[in-house]
Amino acid sequence: MVTPEELRKESVVRLILRFAGPAIAGMLMMSIYNVTDRIFIGHAVGPLALAGLAVAFPLMMIKGALGILIGLGGSSLLSIRMGEGKEEEARFILGNSFTLVFFAGLISSVITLLFLRPLLFFMGASEAVMEYAYPYALIILFGNPFHLIGLSGTNLIRAEGSPRSSMITNFIGAFTNIVLDAVLVLGFRWGVAGAAIATVISQIASAVWVVTHFVRGNGVLKLEKRHLKVSWARTVEIAKIGAAPFLRSIVNSSVVILFNNSLQAYGGDLAVSAMGVIFSVDSLLIMPLVGLSNGAQPVLGFNYGARQYDRVKKALFFATGVATTIVILIYMLVMFAPTFLLRLFTSNQELIRVATEGMRLYMLLLPVVGAQMIGSNYFLATGRSGQAIFLNLARQCIFLVPSLLILPRILHLNGVWLSQSVADGLAFLTTSTFVVRDIRRLNKEMLLQAEN
Repeated sequence: MVTPEELRKESVVRLILRFAGPAIAGMLMMSIYNVTDRIFIGHAVGPLALAGLAVAFPLMMIKGALGILIGLGGSSLLSIRMGEGKEEEARFILGNSFTLVFFAGLISSVITLLFLRPLLFFMGASEAVMEYAYPYALIILFGNPFHLIGLSGTNLIRAEGSPRSSMITNFIGAFTNIVLDAVLVLGFRWGVAGAAIATVISQIASAVWVVTHFVRGNGVLKLEKRHLKVSWARTVEIAKIGAAPFLRSIVNSSVVILFNNSLQAYGGDLAVSAMGVIFSVDSLLIMPLVGLSNGAQPVLGFNYGARQYDRVKKALFFATGVATTIVILIYMLVMFAPTFLLRLFTSNQELIRVATEGMRLYMLLLPVVGAQMIGSNYFLATGRSGQAIFLNLARQCIFLVPSLLILPRILHLNGVWLSQSVADGLAFLTTSTFVVRDIRRLNKEMLLQAEN
């Protein structure tokens, strides 16, 4: 556990490593948790089933966005309040977040169930793919409230200074999902239904761990019944800060829908299956960046709240350097050994061929993604919701959507794959401009502090 005093005084490099190590491990486990279904389904059922999961993926992203809205918004606000020395207020933020996330999961599930089939067609399902997408999505929706509790809870646990416990949350979910996938998909041969059941049970297990952690007071903050009362003022603050990653997730899901429909038009079901595999590989490889960014968030947020701007700068520069190193190593793996990664999900040679060509184009400018991700999340961690919203939307909406609408008309299927790389390059340039300007502002604040 990391104490407020340590957040205030310990080396920022050591602090980020203390937070980021468990966060990266936890996010990797979450990534494995998310792609386990596709690994088992890809080998046990086949490419059409993979396409079904790819079509259902945006639906899972949309419902997960609510957990991100409340979890990241609540955790950033919680870190800032703890940095200001307001621990009792942090407890009320924690309780408010849990109440919101539970009812958000429940209500969103009911609404989605009413329109599930037309939604899946809208997301790119063909009649053949619908056979797999519908039963998978139907079962997954029943676990939504538990999924959102686990998803938001990992961020809240980390923000209150318990990175190891946050990591364990993801380990519990991943381990349960892997074991049950093996039993239900390979053993019982239940196909996509078995994979969905395994996912729901694993989500329940993670949610139980999160609730137990806070109810027992295993960390700095203990959750009590009186903290669960919803405050409109706190809800607005949580939503303002969490709006950036929430909108990013909504936009990401919309982009996946656009991808699926473009791929269906230019490459058919096989191209949709290939994108499902590419997204899975991308999820596995990018999660270390997400873990690093999440690990840096409490350090950035706490010290920004404490007005220790020199420590904020050191944390930002260190996180950016590590992120860039990570993506360069990942880039080399993608470019020189793509087949090794793709065989995790399928042994179908035609699918591997299409996915290899697509992945190299899709990740062409991957080396700049690390700095862009850390830079945009820096504004989230320090509570600047306006900048954070814009920068989080830039990569996947402002730049990617026009690329997806224009490039395929010129380059056909290759244009679909290249759209992401074009967006990555433009988002990097934009984020860099914002970060440089804010560093100059921090320098001025530091000079004023020194004069006073």
